[in-house]
Amino acid sequence: MKKVGNILWGIVLIVIGVIFALNALDITSIDIFFDGWWTLFIIIPSFIGLIKNDNKTWSIIWLIIGILILLSVQNIISFDIIGKLLIPIVLVIIGLSLIFRDTINKRVSDKIKTLNASGEKEEYCSTFGSQNVNFSGKDFNGANVDAIFGSVDLNLENSTVLEDKVINATAVFGKIEITAPSNVNIKVKSTPIFGSTQNKIKKQYDEHIPTIYINSVAIFGGVDIK
Repeated sequence: MKKVGNILWGIVLIVIGVIFALNALDITSIDIFFDGWWTLFIIIPSFIGLIKNDNKTWSIIWLIIGILILLSVQNIISFDIIGKLLIPIVLVIIGLSLIFRDTINKRVSDKIKTLNASGEKEEYCSTFGSQNVNFSGKDFNGANVDAIFGSVDLNLENSTVLEDKVINATAVFGKIEITAPSNVNIKVKSTPIFGSTQNKIKKQYDEHIPTIYINSVAIFGGVDIK
């Protein structure tokens, strides 16, 4: 997906460059700096995030916000209406993402349910504090990790993962950082509620190696996977 993002940004820059060149040669007279042109700094990244990101909830929200602001600056709709509808729109989108996330990611959701129903997992909870957990040289059999106004650093870099496992990560006003081993696939199912889940591992799926499924809930917090 990183390549897709680079390609899209490349296309955007090429289009802008071509427009500037055509205007300079008096072939066209396209006004790049129209009223509300600056909203493109919201709209374009949100649109690209909609294509490249695993979780699309906040990309949709920011895309709608950018479009609404642009329409307001263009005097198509009133800014007062945007102010009244903004919070309801955000709540509806988040609600719909919660309702349909299992349907959209059904295969991942079903696998997570199966893994949660089998085998015991390590339990880690950090409340108003921090934990550093290192599985170096150890077998990893899955974990439930909670960070509530705290942080948990779960390091699996040199651990042994022999089969598919699950990590249930919940960050509430806290942060969870997961360092995954290089010889596993990563599948993420995330529920961000004024929070974020960032999967920084970008590699193609390999059916010959185990998969770690990360079931992430971030409420005013963050879950980072690297």
